[in-house]
Amino acid sequence: MLDLRLWLDQVEKLGQLQKIDGVHWDLELSTLAELLNERFGEQGKARPALLFDRIIDYPKGYRVAANLVSSSGRLSLTMGMNPGLTEFQFIQQWRHKLKEINPIEPETVMDGPLLENASTGADIDLLSFPVPRWHELDGGRYIGTDDLVVTRDPEDGWINVGTYRVMLYGKDRIGLHMSPGKHGRVHRDKYFQAGKPCPVAISFGHHPIYFLVASSDAPYGVSEYAYAGGILGQPLNLLAGPLTGLPLPADSEIAIEGELIPGETTVEGPFGEWTGYYASSQNEPVVHVKAVYYRRDPILCGFPLLRPSSGDNLHHCLIRAAHIWNALDDAGVPEIKGVWVHPAAGRFLTIVSIQQRYPGHAKQAAMIASQCRAGAYLGRYVIVVEDDIDITKSDDVLWALCSRSDPERSIEILRRCWSGPLDPAIPREEKGFNSRALIDATRPYEWRERFPAVSGHSAELKDKVRKKWEKLLGERTRRGKA
Repeated sequence: MLDLRLWLDQVEKLGQLQKIDGVHWDLELSTLAELLNERFGEQGKARPALLFDRIIDYPKGYRVAANLVSSSGRLSLTMGMNPGLTEFQFIQQWRHKLKEINPIEPETVMDGPLLENASTGADIDLLSFPVPRWHELDGGRYIGTDDLVVTRDPEDGWINVGTYRVMLYGKDRIGLHMSPGKHGRVHRDKYFQAGKPCPVAISFGHHPIYFLVASSDAPYGVSEYAYAGGILGQPLNLLAGPLTGLPLPADSEIAIEGELIPGETTVEGPFGEWTGYYASSQNEPVVHVKAVYYRRDPILCGFPLLRPSSGDNLHHCLIRAAHIWNALDDAGVPEIKGVWVHPAAGRFLTIVSIQQRYPGHAKQAAMIASQCRAGAYLGRYVIVVEDDIDITKSDDVLWALCSRSDPERSIEILRRCWSGPLDPAIPREEKGFNSRALIDATRPYEWRERFPAVSGHSAELKDKVRKKWEKLLGERTRRGKA
């Protein structure tokens, strides 16, 4: 059985778990998470997973875990891969593993740690858990940021598991925001159109593999639970919710069952989203919570959703880069040397490295990276560079962008592309569409042989000198990081 607690033990052995006692749930917890992310990022170190205990106003043992997969090591561990992989090595290995995943259907079990405690009726009290207020201008406390929202299609019985934000209104009422077009929203709308309440089950604490598959695109028609099993090579253990029959992880830390009532809405938001900006408030359906299940000393999982540059969305960027790279391969674009979805920009910036082989090669790569499934939603810029540029280093990319592109000739604009309600640069009345800039920052193909030679030292010469002066360079590096 998968277990968040065993996973945290493994992370601690990697030296990537920071335990913190005594923070306040109201802004202090999330602010400290942001400060730690910034400090470790400035030092070039992996941002740690955070486990908060003895939270003000709550008993010892009622914990919050955050930053769970914001390093390539923990992401690899979660995916059953070598936790020693660098970020770029993870992209390379994950894109190959993607092609080999065979979904494994989950197994239904009759009991599990989730059922250690249960509350129904007047005993339900979601305020008994240390739910943070994550951002200063949030409309309230958000219990669901790293969650699994489980719904069933009323027509064909298909189960969807997605990650959608969940606002806490009171002891037994929560707000559930699902963007138009998302599968959970499609299910909800079908119930409402038939005049029926929509059953829902939500897990708020679980092994990170669940969050990773729920917050990314599993192949169409494939259950997220089966896809996660395929990644790990073993079936997941699920419980059928006693009230709804909806499947929940047997090892979940905290979960609820309830229903959305057609026509009953209240204000949800604002909330600080992954874009680094607040998403405006709107009326959303209310979930009436009918039952709460939780383990002894439960752990609430949280995804702080800070500014992208804080690094907490690194996992999304690495996974998306692998999908885009595979899309380029599948489209027959040759000599792709790397794809990097920049962590400081999230979906907004993708960088592709190629070895030029023919006229239009760079534009072809940019167009597909921009419009393939993994890159199409809410993108903004695609930059294509040559393989002498380290696409993981912003300074290298900016140098290529500024020295090898000419704005008049090197930039293509695509209009009326797929955007969404969270796009901060688009007025509310125009949301749904945006434009894309495709930037060719390669040496112009037709006269690349006459392009000025790079003045920096060659990789071969650097390696030769590095080996000779290894001790000096090693000491200098250590002093620089102190």
